[in-house]
Amino acid sequence: MTTRQDCLALDATDPLRSLRDEFDLPPGVIYLDGNSLGALPKATAARVAEVVTNEWGVGLIRSWNTAGWINLSQRTGNQIATLVGAGENELIVGDSTSVNLYKALSTAIALQKLDAPARRVIVSERSNFPTDLYIAETLAREHDLTLVLIDADELPAHLNSELAVLMLTHVNYRTGRMFDMAQVTRDAHTAGALVVWDLAHSAGAVPVDLIGADADFAVGCGYKYLNGGPGAPAFVWVHPLHTARMDREQLRQPLSGWLGHAAPFEFTTDYRPALGIQRFVCGTPALLSMAALGCGLDVFAHAERLGGLPALRRKSLALTDLFIALVEARCAGHELTLVTPREAAHRGSQASFAHETGGFPVMQALIERGVIGDFRAPDLLRFGFTPLYTRFVDVFDAVEHLHAVLTSGEWREARFNQRAAVT
Repeated sequence: MTTRQDCLALDATDPLRSLRDEFDLPPGVIYLDGNSLGALPKATAARVAEVVTNEWGVGLIRSWNTAGWINLSQRTGNQIATLVGAGENELIVGDSTSVNLYKALSTAIALQKLDAPARRVIVSERSNFPTDLYIAETLAREHDLTLVLIDADELPAHLNSELAVLMLTHVNYRTGRMFDMAQVTRDAHTAGALVVWDLAHSAGAVPVDLIGADADFAVGCGYKYLNGGPGAPAFVWVHPLHTARMDREQLRQPLSGWLGHAAPFEFTTDYRPALGIQRFVCGTPALLSMAALGCGLDVFAHAERLGGLPALRRKSLALTDLFIALVEARCAGHELTLVTPREAAHRGSQASFAHETGGFPVMQALIERGVIGDFRAPDLLRFGFTPLYTRFVDVFDAVEHLHAVLTSGEWREARFNQRAAVT
């Protein structure tokens, strides 16, 4: 079995090891929750202070021009585009994932109403992230469509003549299972459907090729693997063939905000959509959050010189392989069941284990020991591995703490069953 010394040796030869120095990680903490909230880049505090003190404090309203605030959504979008296989000026940043999903899914429904009005079904995964399902439920009700929830293995049976839109999260937030985006999109298109992808657990963690996969729409957040900070702006991407059609036919996305206008500073009373992805902007962007997100994205520019996303993916798989192997060796007989796929092609950058009786208190006991993962009801212990800053020795030490929590039975203490608002 792999020893702690082996892990230290792996860290010493890791070509990505210098990237950890880009982050302000608290001492004594093993952070395995970057799939929920990314760690703080060291550059972020100073950058946000610069925006507050100089761009806002000194530049005031002038900074929309002098500091380039007006174009920041697009510039930040171009940074993310390089991580998800999108072209320049095809992806825009702003609003939340939920709002962007509403825009994207609404547009997909509108296109299908024009091209295939008899198609009346939206399909999504039963274990998809709830906000995606809530948005889909709202739109299904508004458009008199039927939302059908399935397990991933049931998907082929639902790719039929009734399907209008398939809405999936590329990497499942609970299990870490990853869809073959290109194959699923191909199969959906063959069936006559459009596909909306949620990249919240993909962007910055696994290679994504939206154009190569011929995807239709994609959304994602900025605060997980992109390390943009709590509440970081989200993004939306639309295939250029769809935006070109929207340009030709003057089609709108449903939230026609002023910065999605073709000429917002003409302040006209009628709405004329901007060309391309710009029409998917709604309200004024959150500039301070956008500046923070830029610092998280800058780390990926540094990573590119060290092998980029392919190197990050190799390390991610090595970390999750090691974690799974150590947990199953050290914690056997303690009611843990792996729910994350073993096959690399179907695994994101996390590992989830179900604990039959004590998932929540086990995680709370780990957190008290400084090993931060998270819990997802009813029974999942979820561990995220961000290759930008997670070390192999972190994996080893985390499993040793998990072994101690389980063998000592400390997780059974009443204090670990006290639930706060966020689990």
